Amino acid sequence: QEQLVESGGGLVQPGGSLRLSCAASGFTLDYFAIGWFRQAPGKEREGVSCISPSEGTTYYADSVKGRFTISRDNAKNTVYLQMNSLKSEDTAAYYCAALGLTTVQAMCVTPVPMDYWGKGTLVTVSS
Repeated sequence: QEQLVESGGGLVQPGGSLRLSCAASGFTLDYFAIGWFRQAPGKEREGVSCISPSEGTTYYADSVKGRFTISRDNAKNTVYLQMNSLKSEDTAAYYCAALGLTTVQAMCVTPVPMDYWGKGTLVTVSS
């Protein structure tokens, strides 16, 4: 079964860190751009960060620049999102997605249909 599975979410205090993982099974991520998206209650989904298949290009939303880092390990078929200096406004459900034949900016910014979506992991930033 082809699927993406997120993990690593949880409850963290403001200023803390979390690392999210997005693992693929049933297919290889090698040729896909991978993106992390989030959706808070009552808000629209936001493209947080996207990475090209070769890890050569990345995109970050202004709200997370300098705090989040996206990376990928194609040998492990996994993409990561390291989140530092977390703020309460980072609280959301985080989803990863895979899309072929795209740019990272198009993937993260425009509402294009994704090839694969994970089911999400919840991040709560609260004291």
